[in-house]
Amino acid sequence: MNRPHTTVDAVDPHERGVARGALLRDGIPGALDVYARLLALGGIDLAGARDDAERALDAIGAFRPAARAEIAGIAAGAGVEEWQAGVLNARTEILARSTAVPPGECTTVVLGGIGAQTWDWHVELRPYWHTLESRGARHTVVGLTEHGILGKMGVNSAGLALHFNILGHLRDRVGGVPVHVLAATVLAEAGSVAEAVAIVRSAPLASSGSFALFDAAGDAVLLDISPVGVHEIRPDQATGALLRTNHFLTPALTADEKSWLYQPDSGERRAFMAQRLQGELPATVDALAALLVTGDGEPPVTCLPDPAKPLGQRWASLATVTLDPAGRTARVLDGTPADIGTTPWRVLTARP
Repeated sequence: MNRPHTTVDAVDPHERGVARGALLRDGIPGALDVYARLLALGGIDLAGARDDAERALDAIGAFRPAARAEIAGIAAGAGVEEWQAGVLNARTEILARSTAVPPGECTTVVLGGIGAQTWDWHVELRPYWHTLESRGARHTVVGLTEHGILGKMGVNSAGLALHFNILGHLRDRVGGVPVHVLAATVLAEAGSVAEAVAIVRSAPLASSGSFALFDAAGDAVLLDISPVGVHEIRPDQATGALLRTNHFLTPALTADEKSWLYQPDSGERRAFMAQRLQGELPATVDALAALLVTGDGEPPVTCLPDPAKPLGQRWASLATVTLDPAGRTARVLDGTPADIGTTPWRVLTARP
């Protein structure tokens, strides 16, 4: 697997950031270039993006000064401006102002204490993500994220796992803690699902997303995160599964959902996966991940890019991720679920 991996170990968050930025110094400018083009496509110029990023950085600093210090360190290590690192960490919130660049599509399933998901995003960003091991905060964290962004999905040394999906609400904006920074904070600090939920509920939120949280003790919950509240969804009573695509599962939030961005695709993918779970339930992590493989005539859980489409519309399953909180293990495959068996997993363990 010829994919960058960063290992950093420092108690001081700025030092951790400098180390991360230095290791990704050659790639972060490329990620910034792709996002600049996506922002321009959505009518957002760099001056507007800079203003958004600086407001996001202020919100991060008020919530967790250590997180802002680490982002500043990433910028310093990579040789870019702090606001540019802020653009990357708040990319979900800034792009929410655009109607020309709809978000990607991800599918997550958690069952029997393990989880699997596709990470679907713009194919142009395929070169600009990496796996990581971050030591020095309360918990060691391993997982996957984009160049310059603090975190995304992963598992920590306390046995807490987090899968990440994007949702859309009419009130989404810049001004709160970006969902990627919130995910990184949860993994760095929380030792259980209960602690993770408390951190999410304490954050000033101005955008939407979903965390599938599950821990080594067997607790599990899906969160509907939005600017108007955080709602919990417990596992399905029949199968014990958590199943997430890209729409709210809380009726109170659906009235103001950006349904035109995700539907009918998100509902079709979730219904398709729910139907698959009605059969024999997978007994291994590979079998669970294999449920994400789809083909012609099926909803695009396995997402393949259409090269004929323009920038902003070429979606791809850039990675497949499985998480095992009991084993403190994340496995990352550089490709789609259909590549299982032909592409090796990168196995990462969050050791205390």
